[in-house]
Amino acid sequence: MTLNVSNLTCYRAGRLIFSDQNFTIDPGETVMLRGPNGSGKSTLLRALAGMQPFEGDVILNGVTLADDLDGVQEQIAYAGHLDAIKPQLTVGENLTFWAQLFEGGSISDAIEQFALEEIWDRPAHACSAGQKRRLGLARLVVSGRVLWLLDEPTVSLDTETTARFAQIIKTHCAGGGMAMIATHIDLGLDTPREIVLDPSAMRKSTPSRDPFLSGDWE
Repeated sequence: MTLNVSNLTCYRAGRLIFSDQNFTIDPGETVMLRGPNGSGKSTLLRALAGMQPFEGDVILNGVTLADDLDGVQEQIAYAGHLDAIKPQLTVGENLTFWAQLFEGGSISDAIEQFALEEIWDRPAHACSAGQKRRLGLARLVVSGRVLWLLDEPTVSLDTETTARFAQIIKTHCAGGGMAMIATHIDLGLDTPREIVLDPSAMRKSTPSRDPFLSGDWE
C-alpha cells in the first residue's frame, strides 16, 4: 500500500495555504512534516484524511480520495490536537468502544504500549492531560489502520512517554505501516524523510479559488 500525492493545493478563506505538494509514502516509511506555525501542516494532514477541501490528487492503495472517500478513510487513522475521548466513559470503555468501532487492532497491545492498565477503570474526565493524550493515541493501535496521520502527537506527553510513543511508531512502520507526523521535536526515528512547508510560498488568492466558496468541494 502506497500513498501518492500530486499537486496538492489548499486554500482557506480565499488565501493560499500551500500549493503543488508532491510526494509518496511507501509501506514502512515515516515522514516528518515540518514548518513554522501557520505554514499549513494541520491543513495538509486534514486534507489527506479527507477533512479539508483541496485541489490535486490523493491516492491510497490505488484508490483516489475524491472517488472513494469512505474507502480511503477506512485505511487512515488521524490524531489531531484533540484527544477525541468520551469524558463520561472510563479509560477501558473508551478503548473498548474504539476497538469495536474499528474492528482492527488489539486492545491488549494498546494497553501495554500506552501503559493504560493502571488507569483502566478511571473516568476519562478524571485523567491528567498526559493520561488523556495516551488514551487518545491508543486509538491508533486498536484501529488497525495502515496510514497514521499525526498532528503534534506528543503534546502533554512527558519525555519517557514520548520515547515510548516513538517506539510504537517504529513498530507500526516495521510491520508495513506508514506514518506522517507534524511535529517540532525530534522523535529519534532514525532520520526519516522530511517534508518542509515554506510559509514564504503562501500568497493571497481570490476567493473564487477557494473550494468552499466556489462550490467545487462536495
